[in-house]
Amino acid sequence: MKKEHKDRLSQEEPGSERGLVMNIFLSKAVLDFFIAFGIVLGGAMLGGIGAVVSLQPPTQTMLDVADRIKIWALAAAVGGTIDPMRVIESNMLGGNLSPAIKQILYLVFAFLGAHMGSELVKWVCGKG
Repeated sequence: MKKEHKDRLSQEEPGSERGLVMNIFLSKAVLDFFIAFGIVLGGAMLGGIGAVVSLQPPTQTMLDVADRIKIWALAAAVGGTIDPMRVIESNMLGGNLSPAIKQILYLVFAFLGAHMGSELVKWVCGKG
């Protein structure tokens, strides 16, 4: 079975490796988007439940949590550390722009997910 797989890979076109790299990039970008989206949406919903339990206004609490948690959702989606910034810095200074651009795009996808989660919370709460 492994030999068949190697034979098939050797028969593929030279550009097919680029498609595999793009597929990996897009799958990670989509995953970053939905992680950030889920963190904002889930955090706001659980914050609303906590507000009901503590006899606070849930709508305002959900809106506040959604706005405050966006930056943390962005950080968690891209790995939770400063490593993406180091990758951008080291590759930009070294003149290798491709990995830096990928990291910037991962941040953009995560930001879009966090922002859309926040906008959905605003829409559900009637403020959007």
